[in-house]
Amino acid sequence: MQSKKDILDAIGRITLEMETRYPELYRFLDESPETLPSQAHPHMDSRALSDYLKGLNRLLQEYQKTHLAS
Repeated sequence: MQSKKDILDAIGRITLEMETRYPELYRFLDESPETLPSQAHPHMDSRALSDYLKGLNRLLQEYQKTHLAS
């Protein structure tokens, strides 16, 4: 498993990509069920961060597939 720092770096890269290349997607990140924790104060261990990163990747891939298809 990746370290927390590596996962956080990857999260930063993907959110920056969304912000710069897909601002219409980025502005909805805080409203996405995939990105909202289900607890008031969730424990953010490597697994939780990894799951969050996977969710971001799925969200971006799905967006690219459905909105950028030629």
